Amino acid sequence: MTRVFSFVIVIGVAVLLAACSPAPRDVTQDDINTLARQIRNLSPEVDPAEADRAAFIAYTYSLQLAEEYNVTDNPIIHNAKVNNGWRARGLCVHWAEDIQKRLNAEGFQTLEMHRAIAEGSELRIDHSTAIISARGDTMNDGIVLDPWRTGGLLYWSRTLDDQRYFWEPQQLVLERKYQAKLERKGGPAPD
Repeated sequence: MTRVFSFVIVIGVAVLLAACSPAPRDVTQDDINTLARQIRNLSPEVDPAEADRAAFIAYTYSLQLAEEYNVTDNPIIHNAKVNNGWRARGLCVHWAEDIQKRLNAEGFQTLEMHRAIAEGSELRIDHSTAIISARGDTMNDGIVLDPWRTGGLLYWSRTLDDQRYFWEPQQLVLERKYQAKLERKGGPAPD
């Protein structure tokens, strides 16, 4: 009963938020070109052909994943469907894993992928994303690739320009959460 009540609350909030969700639209070559230009601008060392390929893949693969995940609603409603077993994938962590894996499969020599998490609060859940940077740069020097926000249409921005989330390296957040869990249980932290 509690699970059903929680789901009804989540759906209610999601319906209210749905009006804020951008409507899906087609990706244009201008969209891809703009992202490719921003990726090239990360460093003079970035190979323009790699930047073009990364931008194309980021946009088109995001749309492909939306179909594979069977996304028909805004992200919060889709999350509720995944969490209740009605959809197999489509949480932000799935988008981040799949985008990172797909771009890493390209074997880029001048670009590098990172994973990041923005920790939640009372009003927000944790959020995961993939970030692309010039090889050797940090995730803060890169570009967030986040198709979850719009249910498949790629959102991107420079990491530090993202006004919605404060991104931290995935490993740092996971270690902090692990330590907090150990402390709650009263156990010693491993050395």
